[in-house]
Amino acid sequence: MAEPKATPIGPGVVQVVHDGRADIVYVAGTSDDRWAFSNGRVYRETAAPESPAKTRSGSRPHVSQALSAPMPATVASVSVQPGARVRKGDTILVLEAMKMELPLRAPADAQVVAVNCRVGELVQPGTLLVELE
Repeated sequence: MAEPKATPIGPGVVQVVHDGRADIVYVAGTSDDRWAFSNGRVYRETAAPESPAKTRSGSRPHVSQALSAPMPATVASVSVQPGARVRKGDTILVLEAMKMELPLRAPADAQVVAVNCRVGELVQPGTLLVELE
């Protein structure tokens, strides 16, 4: 098996060739907090481990998963509402960036706790879009 090869093809855009196929990966963030988006999935790498969420009395229930914007984008569509059940791989929302549609999918079976964005909104990398539990 050949080692994967990554080739920058534009600002924040990398072509990764592996196992006989080529994928486009969008990358945003800093060296301490890097986000990558590829094939409907968002990946995050941080330099230091994140601290556990602090809870306050009267705060929202524990959120076990969240979908955040991987890059600056416009919210093109939102397919869920709070309380909805989603299955792994379901499209939760679609972002539009660099004239491309970027679907964000449920990472696992879950229930939508909150939707923190609306269609037409411009979002920045790291913006919390949807909370799941």
